[in-house]
Amino acid sequence: MRPVTVVLAFVLLLGGIIQLPLAMAQLAVSARQSDSLHLARQRHQVDSLRLIVKGFPVVPFRDTLFYIYTRQGSFSAAERAEAVARRIRRLGDEYQYSADSLLTSAAEQTIDIEYKNNLIVSVSGQDALWAETSAPEQAERLRALINSAIVKYQQETGLETRVKQALMACLLISGVALLIYLVGRLIKWLTAKVISGQGSWKSKGIKISNTELLNAEQKVNLIEGIAAMVKWLIVALLVYMALPLLFSIFPATAEMSGRLLGYFLNPVKKVGSAVWDYLPNLFTIIVLVLIFRFVLKVLNYFKSEIACGRIVINGFYPDWANPTYQILRIMVLAFMLIVIFPYMPGSDSQVFKGVSVFMGLVFTLGSAGALGNVVAGLVLTYMRAFKIGDRVKINEVTGDIISKSLLVTRIRTIQNEIISIPNSSVMNTHTINYSAEAAQNGLILHTSVTIGYDSPWRQVHALLIEAALATHFIDAEPKPYVLQTSLDDYYVSYRLNAYTKHPNRQAVIYSELHQNIQDAFNRAGVEIMSPHYRAQRDGNASTVIPDAPPAGTAPQGS
Repeated sequence: MRPVTVVLAFVLLLGGIIQLPLAMAQLAVSARQSDSLHLARQRHQVDSLRLIVKGFPVVPFRDTLFYIYTRQGSFSAAERAEAVARRIRRLGDEYQYSADSLLTSAAEQTIDIEYKNNLIVSVSGQDALWAETSAPEQAERLRALINSAIVKYQQETGLETRVKQALMACLLISGVALLIYLVGRLIKWLTAKVISGQGSWKSKGIKISNTELLNAEQKVNLIEGIAAMVKWLIVALLVYMALPLLFSIFPATAEMSGRLLGYFLNPVKKVGSAVWDYLPNLFTIIVLVLIFRFVLKVLNYFKSEIACGRIVINGFYPDWANPTYQILRIMVLAFMLIVIFPYMPGSDSQVFKGVSVFMGLVFTLGSAGALGNVVAGLVLTYMRAFKIGDRVKINEVTGDIISKSLLVTRIRTIQNEIISIPNSSVMNTHTINYSAEAAQNGLILHTSVTIGYDSPWRQVHALLIEAALATHFIDAEPKPYVLQTSLDDYYVSYRLNAYTKHPNRQAVIYSELHQNIQDAFNRAGVEIMSPHYRAQRDGNASTVIPDAPPAGTAPQGS
């Protein structure tokens, strides 16, 4: 073999030896890059599954220690979680448990947590990806969690702990029983002191004005009933507050303690939060109410001034002041309610809106007649058809107005009968007001008599005027006067007209006037005719009374 060939072969062999490590290094780098890419893809897949995959909790005692998301072999995640919890519970029941015996060991594809060669849980690479850490770190973290849970459980369920818990429970129950006893004694003492320590107060009932709501015995029974109710409310509150404390002593019932407290505290928190959130609206409502209250005070001031005559408005009568104020007051209050409504709690709820619509419908349908009376009452007020105290005649009812409201008008007749007439009925009929002009021009009272043609008409006029002037409450000025209203076949009709400023005493005036007419004509020997006598003037005795009393004598009882 030639030397050149030998040299070339040696060079090639040396180059191959040099490049072999380089190639192996490149293969290792390529493998690591492939593993990194594979791990990155796995992490991306896990991150995308976090929102839809539910982990299964491992709950050996009361609290959740950790979650399992992946399966291993033929075991699903749920089965793994249940098996791990069961193994941890067995460790918790082991009396001679030693924390140093709970160790981690590396297997082919997992890191196992074992206790005395008994498998507790295996941590795979997938489990570490879900925990966003490495398998050894996750295994160590789970080992610490399991050990801490077992130690805590054994401490809570130890004999010494149980004895302490029992003693604390007995102490709590005794304290609550003592508080209940003291509360009962205190309320009993206060009740006895209130009932027996007030002297004459015990023998008196409860009255509002002249109406007795409760007599003395009923009042005492009411106080005792209220005291008993307060006592049992306090007892129930003490027992309810003591139960969570009692349940919290024992680990097995600690969760129930929190639930019981939640039944009471959660509504309180909600109410407190709702009140706090509602405070701005409440302050707004208070400001609006104060503004509208000021407006009503201003309107009330003008109402009082106009009614008293200190403020005069042309064309506006003083008796219109109060009804106008009431109308404006209703309008202002309605406007205030509209303004405040959006700030009221629950105003935007469908229930609130439904109730409002229902109430409006009921009011509209049920008050159709009442609204008619209200409108009629307002019209009557501004018509000034009558006022309180006027003597009026409405339909066939004659009497004095004693009250006017938006719905009815009440009249007292001369027989002291109180008649209520709906304002709509008053509007639909004619009204005679005897008092409207009586104070200034006087009311003209009139009555008619029939006298035969044998009596001179001038004498009849004089006698009628004399009888009128002799009657109480008849005015001398303007002077009474007589009208001859008809000339019939057998007699003449005379109508006497006289003025009075006392329209409310018409019945008494008419009665006395008729008596004086009879007396005056009897003294003058003038016979008052009647249709019943027109065919009997054939010589029969006259109807004139011989001995008539002098004119002007007041009748008995007038």
